[in-house]
Amino acid sequence: MASGSEKNLSCPICHEIFTDPVVLSCSHSFCQACVQSWWKEKLINECPVCKERPLSNPPISSALRNLCLAEKTRLSAGAEPGLCSQHSEKLKLFCLDHQQSVCVVCRDSKAHSNHRFRPIDEAAEERREEVRESLTALREQLKLFEEAKGSRDQNAKHIKSQNRNTEKQIRDQFRKFHQLLQEEEEARIAALREEERQKSKALREESEALSRIISDFSTTIRETEKQLKADSVSFLRSYKAALTTAEQRRLQDDPAPSAGALLDVAKHLGNLAFNIWIQMKAAVCFSAVVLDPNTAHPELTPDDDLSAATHGERLKLPDNPERFGWCRAVLGSDGFTSGSHSWEVEVGEGGGWEVGVAAESADRKGSVGSGSWRIGLDGAFLAFFPPGRSSVLSVKPPRRIRVHLDWERGKLSFSDADTGGHIHTFSHCFTEKLFPFFSFKNRLFIYIWTVPTKSNQI
Repeated sequence: MASGSEKNLSCPICHEIFTDPVVLSCSHSFCQACVQSWWKEKLINECPVCKERPLSNPPISSALRNLCLAEKTRLSAGAEPGLCSQHSEKLKLFCLDHQQSVCVVCRDSKAHSNHRFRPIDEAAEERREEVRESLTALREQLKLFEEAKGSRDQNAKHIKSQNRNTEKQIRDQFRKFHQLLQEEEEARIAALREEERQKSKALREESEALSRIISDFSTTIRETEKQLKADSVSFLRSYKAALTTAEQRRLQDDPAPSAGALLDVAKHLGNLAFNIWIQMKAAVCFSAVVLDPNTAHPELTPDDDLSAATHGERLKLPDNPERFGWCRAVLGSDGFTSGSHSWEVEVGEGGGWEVGVAAESADRKGSVGSGSWRIGLDGAFLAFFPPGRSSVLSVKPPRRIRVHLDWERGKLSFSDADTGGHIHTFSHCFTEKLFPFFSFKNRLFIYIWTVPTKSNQI
């Protein structure tokens, strides 16, 4: 006999504890499947109990469903394993409509009228197969999450390595600047001290000469004063000599200050910071095309200043989305969405290289043919353009290539950087960001530098 709580939680249609119970606007509750099945047999959707017309798709009551699940759990705990909790009969059948195990008495009851049944072992095997398929999908998804975690862990290690290497390069660069500034400081102080030494020596020599003249004048004055005090006979005997000596002293030029005797402070301090900046500017190079090491294929290694790259052994690097996985290529770090830009590439002798631009959406794990415009030499000298097409170039491959991009006009031109000879021009209405593209294989080195242009908008 059903308990009081079980009666309160029973569906009026199937007389079983609610499964996904819905509450109609008239406050009567039914299993969702039961009331939908009831309405299929009626012309009008009405409450099976009071005949009121409720909503066509009433929502499931979460609170009532939780009560029903708790009651089912309680009944299952109290029943013997393999026996029906209502009839104490062995569970031999599985109701496909209610998705639950039942006994033969349940099968013949009104609650399961016109329902479909399967032998319990057969139904269990079918559901085991469903669970196995679900488990297989879970394992595959678990593998994806494990691979993703492994990728994150590898990225974390690589970030630490990047930090160490980048910090070292930053310190090396500043050490060079510090050394340059120190050498410039020492050179300027040495020049100042040399000027001070030379001018001090000149002044000292002039002062010594003046001291000798002063001594001669003092001696002449003393002797003349002595003769003036002598008796008349003695004075008249020597006065002509005294006049001659005095006249000779008077004929000497008067001492005049020397021009340029002081230190040229303006020479040492004038525009000091600007002049130092000019010296530093001459010692460094600027390139608007800087390679992005995060895009480099594992067999390409950008150098320290990111203006060149070397082809070598495959490195163990994170397979991040930005990195080329199939094409041995690397991109410039900045993309262009406007303006006019030029850069030159030294490709040297031989083949196995490609130069041009790639769209931001270009496939970096496969072929870049549908999203790039480039020229290359690998047996034949070819021009490549979307969608993965190519044409033969009739000119001789140069050692240095100049690339000129005019984004607004939709022009991408290539020329010989040594002779200025035209190689090829692509015309296309560009709509997305374009990155300088460099690809090479079976080569040791490629070098990139920037050509000044009127516009460098990025």
